[in-house]
Amino acid sequence: MGINQVELWVLIFFFVLVSGMGFLAARWKRTESLNSLDEWGLGGRSFGPWVTWFLLGGDLYTAYTFIAVPALIYGVGATGFFAVPYTIIVYPMVFLVAPRLWSVSHRNGYVTPADFVRGRSGSGGLALAIAITGIVATMPYIALQLVGIEAVIGAIGIKGKLPLYVAFAVLAVYTYSSGLRAPALIAFVKDTLIYIVVIAAIIYIPHKLGGWGNIFAKSDAKFAATKTTSDGLTLASAQTLGYSTLALGSAMALFLYPHSVTAVLASRSRDTIKRNMAALPAYSFVLGLIALLGFMAIAAGIKPGNLDNKPNPNTVVPLLFDQQFPSWFAGVAFAAIAIGALVPAAIMSIAAANLFTRNIYKEYLRPQASTREEAQVSKIASLFVKVGALAAILGLNVQYALDLQLIGGVLILQVLPAVVFLLYGRWFHRWALLAGWAVGMASGAWMLYVTPNPSTGKKHFGATQWAFSHLGFDTKTTIYPGVVALVLNVAVAVLLTVLFRAASLPAGVDSTNEADYHLEAGDPGVAEDLPDPLDGPPGSAAPVPT
Repeated sequence: MGINQVELWVLIFFFVLVSGMGFLAARWKRTESLNSLDEWGLGGRSFGPWVTWFLLGGDLYTAYTFIAVPALIYGVGATGFFAVPYTIIVYPMVFLVAPRLWSVSHRNGYVTPADFVRGRSGSGGLALAIAITGIVATMPYIALQLVGIEAVIGAIGIKGKLPLYVAFAVLAVYTYSSGLRAPALIAFVKDTLIYIVVIAAIIYIPHKLGGWGNIFAKSDAKFAATKTTSDGLTLASAQTLGYSTLALGSAMALFLYPHSVTAVLASRSRDTIKRNMAALPAYSFVLGLIALLGFMAIAAGIKPGNLDNKPNPNTVVPLLFDQQFPSWFAGVAFAAIAIGALVPAAIMSIAAANLFTRNIYKEYLRPQASTREEAQVSKIASLFVKVGALAAILGLNVQYALDLQLIGGVLILQVLPAVVFLLYGRWFHRWALLAGWAVGMASGAWMLYVTPNPSTGKKHFGATQWAFSHLGFDTKTTIYPGVVALVLNVAVAVLLTVLFRAASLPAGVDSTNEADYHLEAGDPGVAEDLPDPLDGPPGSAAPVPT
């Protein structure tokens, strides 16, 4: 297949556009130099409702949305829809937690979730565990975004990795230059393109394929012809527990990722966070429509392209667009996917770099590091994070990109007790939380390791559903290992807290106070709610994005 020149030039146009915006973002909404983590890594903590809406949307709804979810539905059917309920139930939970984290972080200058854990528990070891977990869990998430770009490049007909290197290099440079402001500004373009493409796809493609009845009939026939009973338009009874725990575990994990916390802490007020938690479920409707692209690909007869001489299901959506849309609009769709990868990849690399700088470099290597030095180290660390993610997709055989993110989800879920429980009190002993974290990480990693994938021949890390048959039970029922690991994590933390408190072991010094968790912008010790040209003056009734 030759290179489609029209698709290529449309993609280049949008890539150049957003790259230029990325570099110009260094001057956007800046009140001082970028030589501090508050400015470079958190955008000056000044984003209002509209900017935060697009930043969180660009952060949470990524190439994973466009590529991995439809690819999973194309491959296994109904199981892939777990992403829809989990992005609905997550926001009420975060509504209860995020405002408290925002307040205490702004009052005490915390940049990362590990900063908060360090200040609340007085434990450098626990904070280090949180930081390392965040970095490790974020790396495959960034790799997932680069997989999305790779799929687009292949669909256009370009062979080789050079375009991926170019995209990576430009991303690295404008992130280094502009910090969090770059993805925040680019997110406006990203989300607009996605809305246009999804609306067009959900109307135009079914019309070409003979309607939804034909789409579902062909999908049902495809799954009926497979040899496994787990594939289909509906869940098998043995899948129900696995599906529900996967959705619940993924929901609990989503806002524990460093990039999600970074977007929350960049907001200018508690009210901004509350507005967005109420409005962001609108994205879940769009996600449901995107998921249906997997069934459309089946009805259109799309065959996965090859990656390393093996079928790669991550290519089905780009190939669907290439086949069904006119070339010029397919280029727009490819741009939406590519930009949908660049925005979160930038935020993720910044968040991981901030963790390294604040909770490893400054805590253990250079305690006397200045604010300027922190910012410089974080900029450099963000480059290394991207290099690591790029090396991951070049060195690993990736079949379902979604598995990368879900494995990271099992790991990041184990920081929940330390971050969330400490927001509401200090009953848990710091050493008990650390022990619980270690048990959760070890058990989660073990369950992933012993899980094979017969369809690909992988003996280890084959899927994110752990079978009860590993315990000797004669059943096909599975469960999400992240939830099992979290239960063990909490059980150990509770038991050891009781023992440690009975033994009167030192609990550590809490550097926060109760009032810190309720402060709003403008209160003593918290930055003023600054005007935002996109959101109106402070206190105005800026419309909630819907």
